Amino acid sequence: MNYWLVKSEPSTYSFQDLMKDKKTVWDGVRNFAARLHLRAMQKGDLVMFYHSNEDMAVIGIAKVSKTAYPDPTAKEGDWSAVDLVPHKPLKTPVTLAQIKAEKKLQNTGLVRIGRLSVMPLTEAEFNLISKMGE
Repeated sequence: MNYWLVKSEPSTYSFQDLMKDKKTVWDGVRNFAARLHLRAMQKGDLVMFYHSNEDMAVIGIAKVSKTAYPDPTAKEGDWSAVDLVPHKPLKTPVTLAQIKAEKKLQNTGLVRIGRLSVMPLTEAEFNLISKMGE
């Protein structure tokens, strides 16, 4: 299993929206590194759902339900999308400040490459953030 983190502004699409919708297409990604990460996702992989700009916190965990396919919103170019389903909300959101303060999370993409919208996490990073949210 692989572990990931995706970012979305909650006013655009929130984890609560995913919980209500029961499934979403993760599309609209227009960054080459993020596209490679989308294409590496496998069915069943766990995905931290991070609210960017407004809450700036990991809110919940989703699961990949369908691997990469052509992004239906792309007018041109070779872009990809995946399908996500909700797995579970975190009991307590884990803020960016908390993540930055944790020495074991200093190498995460969220800390090092803050603008990247789709990024891998190690199993240890995923487990630590999950524990922080309990």
